[in-house]
Amino acid sequence: MDQKVLYQIRDLDKMIFRCIFNGNDIEDNRCIRNMKIPTQTQMQIISYIIKHQNEEVYQKDLEEVLNLRRATVSGVLHTMEKNNLIKRITDSKDTRVKKIILDGKTQEIFNKNEKKIEKLEKIITKDISKNDMDTFMKVLQKMKNNINEYVIEDNN
Repeated sequence: MDQKVLYQIRDLDKMIFRCIFNGNDIEDNRCIRNMKIPTQTQMQIISYIIKHQNEEVYQKDLEEVLNLRRATVSGVLHTMEKNNLIKRITDSKDTRVKKIILDGKTQEIFNKNEKKIEKLEKIITKDISKNDMDTFMKVLQKMKNNINEYVIEDNN
């Protein structure tokens, strides 16, 4: 068995993604089968917009929160706009930037997928003690910090 951390994380990520977005029987998926199902990054963007619905959300906010590059976020937003998940509207105060708002049935799609994510969270953490989960979360955070330190040091 390959114990390389990166491979294990990648494998788990792929398994989770397949379970949520490829129509496995976590939950009845009939309501959205004919629609484009959002990707993980799109779901994170939708979640951020929903949580900040009383605020104006711009691409730069998403770049910072998701820790993604400008071109990546721009491409994801373009795809989301094409799939009628969001609208980008010109800001009344600064015409150089566009506010990002949810479009159409995006909230409904998000809610259905969010329920699947919550159910899968219970499935993958089954029989794992709170102490082990706390340790796991600390290790993940340390790994993220290590990457951030490396990236900062590498750019100097």
